[in-house]
Amino acid sequence: MDGNTFLTEDAAFQNLKKYFEEKGKDLNIHQLFVQDPERFNKYSIKLSTPADGDILIDYSKNRVDEETLKLLVELAKSRKVQESRDAMFSGQKINFTENRAVLHTALRNRSNRPVLVDGVDVMPDVNAVLAHMKEFCAEVISGQWKGYTGKAITDVVNIGIGGSDLGPLMVTEALKAYSIGPNVHFVSNVDGTHIAVTLQKLNPETTLFIIASKTFTTQETITNAESAKSWFLEKAKDESAVAKHFVALSTNATKVREFGILEKNMFGFWDWVGGRYSLWSAIGLSIALSIGFQNFEKLLDGAYFMDQHFCESPLEQNVPVILAMLGVLYGDFFGAETHALLPYDQYLHRFAAYFQQGDMESNGKYVTRSGRRVEYATGPVVWGEPGTNGQHAFYQLIHQGTRLIPADFIAPAQSLHPIRDKIHHKLLMANFLAQTEAL
Repeated sequence: MDGNTFLTEDAAFQNLKKYFEEKGKDLNIHQLFVQDPERFNKYSIKLSTPADGDILIDYSKNRVDEETLKLLVELAKSRKVQESRDAMFSGQKINFTENRAVLHTALRNRSNRPVLVDGVDVMPDVNAVLAHMKEFCAEVISGQWKGYTGKAITDVVNIGIGGSDLGPLMVTEALKAYSIGPNVHFVSNVDGTHIAVTLQKLNPETTLFIIASKTFTTQETITNAESAKSWFLEKAKDESAVAKHFVALSTNATKVREFGILEKNMFGFWDWVGGRYSLWSAIGLSIALSIGFQNFEKLLDGAYFMDQHFCESPLEQNVPVILAMLGVLYGDFFGAETHALLPYDQYLHRFAAYFQQGDMESNGKYVTRSGRRVEYATGPVVWGEPGTNGQHAFYQLIHQGTRLIPADFIAPAQSLHPIRDKIHHKLLMANFLAQTEAL
């Protein structure tokens, strides 16, 4: 939130800057552990999920001490982080440039408590779209939905770009072990190679296309959609068959009908859903078709759990806030220009790309809400690859280069594929732990 004071002129920022110059910049992580044997316990948080075990967030290996964290929390309070959070969740139009609410959180509001936009509860519409998705997924996965020759669907192609591609692709890959539906493919690039190579291995009689474009005018998406339609009609030879093989994630009913898609096979969403947060909406249809709607609901449950933690936990114990404050510390004080995300889980191989959009598209700003030009870092370059691949590629620069590169390491405590008496997972976790210790 902009607040009444420019960030670097805020007294809380000045206090943090003073402490950083006096002591904070010289903090040594190894020495911090030597001085305090309880550091891990003090600088880690364990979140107990309702049904899926614990999530451990260990931030003890960061260049912070008690005073730094105290000053960071004071800065967050001064910048009205809590008030901004509450304004977002309550449906206030915090996107002031477009005069819109920012309510992707309503899509995963599993409590079903009313969420008002302009005095109208959006939850009935959210639930109606979810019910539509559930019915459609059941038809496709069961084989009840037939193509134009009477065959069941074996492959789904999601055609979208940006948030209509990155989120669904990342989650579908991350949850591939839970797949119970058709094979799901993703096409985003307007480079014809992407659509051509994808279609080479598919059968028009058993392929379903999802066209994901809110306006149904996105250049890359519609170009790919028209090419997919042309490929399909070369075999089908019947325009009416399009309705059995194409569905739309859109709000432009006129354009959808003109394309040949039945309006009943159009799944809508709202202008308060930003693209980079849209996987929780109908844009997540490809996810639900892959893992089944019941598992998609579990995905929503998990997001709701974290939303509750974010809303209810004090800033000192609030995981999203702590990680964000560390980002401010590294960017605006240590001068770090990039941030590495290193998942030690092959299923998360697209996580860095997904998070890259969420962070960099959100923070790609150079003026404040009041129109003043920004003179500080608004966000880092986010990047990363799965471990242990990165260890044989770019870790050398992280370990021994001259630039500070903050890095988040992510790993599952258990493997979904414990082959050869778990030897792979044991080696993976050994590398995971060793790299964080070495840094």
